[in-house]
Amino acid sequence: MFYIYKTSCISPQSSYGSPALSELVASAGNKLMAQEPVYSGIPPGILRRMGKAVRIGIGAALPLIADKQETQGIIIGTANGGMEDCIKFLNQIIEYDEGKLTPTNFVQSTPNAIAGQLGLMQSNKGYNITHSNRGLSFENALMDVDMLLAENKNAKYLVGAVDEISAYNFRIEWLGGWYKSEDSSNLNLFENESDGSIAGEGAAMFLAGNEKQGSICRLTDIHFFQTDSAGVVKEALTKFLAKHLPSGKSPDLFMSGENGDRRMQKYYEACTGSLAANTPVLSFKQMCGEYPTASSFGAWAACEILRTQEIPMHMLRTSSSTSNTPISSIFIYNTYKGNQHSFMLLEK
Repeated sequence: MFYIYKTSCISPQSSYGSPALSELVASAGNKLMAQEPVYSGIPPGILRRMGKAVRIGIGAALPLIADKQETQGIIIGTANGGMEDCIKFLNQIIEYDEGKLTPTNFVQSTPNAIAGQLGLMQSNKGYNITHSNRGLSFENALMDVDMLLAENKNAKYLVGAVDEISAYNFRIEWLGGWYKSEDSSNLNLFENESDGSIAGEGAAMFLAGNEKQGSICRLTDIHFFQTDSAGVVKEALTKFLAKHLPSGKSPDLFMSGENGDRRMQKYYEACTGSLAANTPVLSFKQMCGEYPTASSFGAWAACEILRTQEIPMHMLRTSSSTSNTPISSIFIYNTYKGNQHSFMLLEK
């Protein structure tokens, strides 16, 4: 696959700039809202017209592409884009009786607004694309980068994912039973055994290329598929690990996308049951909440752990010891709504 040189993340936690992840920021109203920084790199005239998804996406990306010559393309994954702005525009159609409408909300609502705006702001005329594949949007973006780097050996690409909490989407997902009906907190997300999770949002960005020098880690492989069978997930995991690890060996850490929804638990238990009994298990969705591209936050958190060799205690789901042991490989498993699944293996 490819190497990751820089990362940046805007999330509900203190992840932007100099990350401080030791303390878990609490949710409110079954939502984990992104902590937006001061957007010093975005001109005020442009900033005030941006929807939230565009703001956090561009805000997370700009620190990685300050050198305009370094990035040959921009690849973004998002399931919903700026849904809030889309709903505003649709409401204006009714409000103004299909009369003269401001195009700002429409322009900011399209899924490719983030990648397009980044290209315009950085005068980047290279490859620019957005992948919208629901819970596998980020994974498709990563696969795209891998194919690009196979063709362009010396290139570097910005790849990432963005999704926001919109009032419209939150209501639809809540009615669909994907968010908890009772008041819940991320501080005890895994103690409340009921249907649904808590809503999240965020933007995670990565600078990727083929050269090992100066890299944080390597994305060794990615695999994604659709099924509703825990047995199929277990079989796929066994084949994936056998391809990359010696027989009987497990990754140093298993990062689980558990989200507190008891309906999803069978998939994660199928995976942990296939690993060595002493493999430490971490979780990350108590930090970012559930959203279609939450796996991008998991990948960012894994990069941080490999970079710092430190694990926030609130991420640990098992009592397996991780002290005094260098962390060189992290396996991430995530499922979205129990039918879209992805594996990622990151190695130092």
